[in-house]
Amino acid sequence: MQGRPVSAPLLAVLLAGLAMIGPFSVDTYLPSFPAIGREFAASPLQLQQTLSVYLITFAVMTLFHGTLSDSFGRRPVILGCLITYTLASIGCASAQSFGQLLLFRSAQGLAGGAGWVVGRAIVRDSFAGHDAQRLLSLVTMIFGVAPAVAPVIGGWLQGALGWRSVFVFLVLYGALMLAVCYRKLPETHPPSARQPFALKPLARNYLKLGSNPPMALLCLTAALNFVGFFLYVAAAPAFIYDLLGLGETHFPVLFVPMVAGIMVGAYLSGRLAGRISTRRTVGIGFAILFASASLNAGYHALFPPALPWSVLPVACYAVGTALSGPGVQLLVLDLFPENRGLASSLQGFSHSLFTSITAGLIAPFLATSALALALGQLAALALGGLCWLSYRYRVPRSAGHG
Repeated sequence: MQGRPVSAPLLAVLLAGLAMIGPFSVDTYLPSFPAIGREFAASPLQLQQTLSVYLITFAVMTLFHGTLSDSFGRRPVILGCLITYTLASIGCASAQSFGQLLLFRSAQGLAGGAGWVVGRAIVRDSFAGHDAQRLLSLVTMIFGVAPAVAPVIGGWLQGALGWRSVFVFLVLYGALMLAVCYRKLPETHPPSARQPFALKPLARNYLKLGSNPPMALLCLTAALNFVGFFLYVAAAPAFIYDLLGLGETHFPVLFVPMVAGIMVGAYLSGRLAGRISTRRTVGIGFAILFASASLNAGYHALFPPALPWSVLPVACYAVGTALSGPGVQLLVLDLFPENRGLASSLQGFSHSLFTSITAGLIAPFLATSALALALGQLAALALGGLCWLSYRYRVPRSAGHG
């Protein structure tokens, strides 16, 4: 399928569908935590590890998805990972012990990030400049539906058929994406542009990219900003069940506003592309992020958690995350045009590494208090803002980077 033309809207749908594997794998089974814990006699901390192990293997493999696609093509990597993900989901659905569930969750993580990482390289292969930002924003808008519908689907399936049906849903979704991508996904990285896959040059290239200060600062900016958002995803069971006193069918009260914020931010990013600079768009995103995080911390310093006030600042934070995200991603990809897949992998690794730390360590520690969650969000954002300011100082606008 080398070179087959594909429209931007169709490509956006395909790449968003691939990116949805991540939030479906994370969010759909959150309402099932109590049921899984009862079946396997697992503690809340052990249940949190089913999320952490997925995110850790997801993070490790993001170091390889992009460079494998640089060497063998975008399409084979995505199709191979979809096959692996579907088989791993079958294993999760049929797990007979908690250890088996952890094993197959790790296998899901190994394959689940390919579409997200390679998809960004496909966008940059196919489009340039503001067109690429618009397409990434469109992908984000479509992809943003997943975190909202995932816990709703999970809650319905949990209530009607039990927790195993959630993983059956992931089997069906993986198989559907495999069939659609096999027929429709084009190859955008021709053989003439591919680089041989070898571990020593790979390590050397990673060292070159990872030791580049602007690259490191941009990766940290994106990762830390997202931590402030993902903190509420990872803490969702405690936030819904314990802090708000709601049930398994009430996850949408958190996720729907968050996703609405993502879609609004992505829409604004697309509209601003070509009208103002990438850096200014990111700066506006930061202004929204700081206002939202400060409001969140201020409210919970004075009042107990309650609807809608505990959710509205998080939704506004999501606007800032989605508004600034595409611009930071493009700045990363443009630093090393000859190694876009590898650059996307490195950004994906830093992103996933921080989310896995958030899920496994930070969220369980902070989830006992709404104020602690809000202060954690503000602290992560402050670090992300410091990284962004450091990048701007190191790379002046005249250098041609946004």
